[in-house]
Amino acid sequence: MVETETDLKLKCLRSDNGGEYINGGFKEFCAANGIRMEKTIPRTPQQNGVAERMNRTLNERARSMRLHAGLPETFWADAVNTAAYLINRGPSVPLEFRIPEEVWSGKEVNLSYLKVFGCVSYVHIDSDARSKLDAKSRKCFFIGYGDETFGYRFWDDQNRKVIRSRNVIFNEQVMYKDRTVVKKRRRMQNPQVEQCTPAITVRRSSRNIRPPQRFSPSLFYILLTDGGEPESYDEALQIEDSIKWELAMKDEMNSLMTSQTWELTELPQRKKALHNKWVYRVKEEHDGSKRYKARLVVKGFQQKEGVDYTDIFSPVVKLTTIRLVLGIVATENLHLEQLDVKTAFLHGDLEEDIYMSQPQGFIVQGKENLVCKLRKSLYGLKQAPRQWYKKFDSFMYSTGFTRCQADHCCYVKSFDNSYIILLLYVDDMLIAGSSIEEINNLKKQLSKQFAMKDLGPAKQILGMRIIRDRANGTLKLSQTELTKDQSPKTEQEQAYMSKVPYASAIGSLMYAMVCTRPDIAHAVGVVSRYMSNPGKQHWEAVKWILRYLKGTLGTSLCFTGADMKLTGYVDSDLAGDVDTRKSTTGYVYTLGGTAVSWVSRLQKIVALSTTEAEYVAVTEAGKEMVWLQGFLEELGQRQKKGILHSDSQSAIFLAKNPAFHSRTKHIQLRYHFIRSLLDGGQLTLEKILGAKNPADMLTKGVTIEKLKLCSTSVGLLT
Repeated sequence: MVETETDLKLKCLRSDNGGEYINGGFKEFCAANGIRMEKTIPRTPQQNGVAERMNRTLNERARSMRLHAGLPETFWADAVNTAAYLINRGPSVPLEFRIPEEVWSGKEVNLSYLKVFGCVSYVHIDSDARSKLDAKSRKCFFIGYGDETFGYRFWDDQNRKVIRSRNVIFNEQVMYKDRTVVKKRRRMQNPQVEQCTPAITVRRSSRNIRPPQRFSPSLFYILLTDGGEPESYDEALQIEDSIKWELAMKDEMNSLMTSQTWELTELPQRKKALHNKWVYRVKEEHDGSKRYKARLVVKGFQQKEGVDYTDIFSPVVKLTTIRLVLGIVATENLHLEQLDVKTAFLHGDLEEDIYMSQPQGFIVQGKENLVCKLRKSLYGLKQAPRQWYKKFDSFMYSTGFTRCQADHCCYVKSFDNSYIILLLYVDDMLIAGSSIEEINNLKKQLSKQFAMKDLGPAKQILGMRIIRDRANGTLKLSQTELTKDQSPKTEQEQAYMSKVPYASAIGSLMYAMVCTRPDIAHAVGVVSRYMSNPGKQHWEAVKWILRYLKGTLGTSLCFTGADMKLTGYVDSDLAGDVDTRKSTTGYVYTLGGTAVSWVSRLQKIVALSTTEAEYVAVTEAGKEMVWLQGFLEELGQRQKKGILHSDSQSAIFLAKNPAFHSRTKHIQLRYHFIRSLLDGGQLTLEKILGAKNPADMLTKGVTIEKLKLCSTSVGLLT
């Protein structure tokens, strides 16, 4: 067309590497006609700036026109075509304000027929398409100009089709968004039918009519999350911090290449390459600085069980284990260091043949058709956590460490006059020991085997801040930052939090509860029972819990290092759950006066009496005592006979005296386990006054004075 219109020979065509330009047929055509093809470098639009800038101009004008008219997004193509049509008939700065169409054709352009995009138009209906009594025009909306044919293009909203016509009357003051829809209602009347039955007088209801209680999002506080992180590779290159994200991706690729994570190969037959994506996060370091982190993640949901993976389970250290070790650290004044494994999952060796497409932005030139055969596991693979754990566990065994049976992510090694405890949570490590030299030797061994980052003395683990005063022998564990993030500070934050689901708020509260806040265990347990269909009263309860957390920001678990005595407290209510009438078991264990393990949950049975409910709770607490004693023994802290306090004299009597009672004969056999513990001398049941039992706050709502007493009794201090 260019050569026909201008009588000039086309010499060069510049384009990107799109498949529509570089396929065999088009390349042969250009070569046959002597047209030189210039292709830009991938992801370098600057080399084709004229075309790229025109694309942006077309998109901006099309967007403005469509939004002004109020047309749906389905009309984007019509808006783009109309924008291009108008640009060709408007003054151009590079052409010294001449009109491109006039320069191209050499003819003067008539602009009188131009109309407003999206305006109301009344299109004439030909006489052969209507009867004498039908309307002569149809209401449509103007969506562009004819291309191959003359005239205008219109959208017939009633018949849902595009029509062309030149016989039309325009109303450029009314747009598509101004249309009105008239709903016609048919009224059926039959005046000839007489009412044969007498009218029945309807009695007015005597009940009080109350408006339905619906959830109002603007009333409630919900968890805040950090934003501003790109969701895709293209977005990461377009935002303000694109340079930082590029450096983060290059750092990730360097780690992958150093670990020889994959090799490029051809995809075998009947094999499918998994896709991947870049995941971007801004992480806050221990010193308060921000670190831009880019992670290459495989889309593991594309894997098939039995083909791409078999077992996927991988353990992580329990929160109770962390608190136990911190209690030992405070009591014995041990050194506490922290390490972080860089790209931990990359160290795991794969046992299956898995193929992955090359990562976006780092496709090897000349090898675009090859795929990555994984040698090491990658983030996103279902078996990645398991393979990393197997690799780490094998290394720890080779260095002489013993894996604890009570927690498979806790390792212990004894020396002549010292010992080391190592805790592993995926890629975070805590190392406690009495000899700093032995700890440093372990760090060197780990650094030789894995890519490690030494964080020095432990300051934070899993969102819990560790505050230590070795001079006074105290160690505090708090979640102040998490609690702050859960409370809104501006109207904008309140508006954002109103969109967060109820389950997200409960999840945030539950994480605070299981880590450092046993004082909210019962309240969180109650509101978590209604996640499937929360009402306004449940949201109100969540808001009150968040208010309480905000008012107690300085509260933390304080390990004073008093002693290594393990003490338990247990309690139960009766039929506290109004829906199922099940009772709530609550127990808390302290080490040196500070809580290390606590539970507040519904019992699995419906207790028929207070004695039965308390007896079941004592049994559940006894099982936890057995685990804690065994774990402390593995850590070299053997306990004497444990003490469990209960405020139910009848439950204590029933546990110590296995006599036959008609009112307790139905209790399931598994709940008599407490009797074997008492007979074996593993624990002692003692009576405690209900007013002094700290487990009361785990089973029922208590007064603020009682809550303060219970919190202080388990080392929860301000």
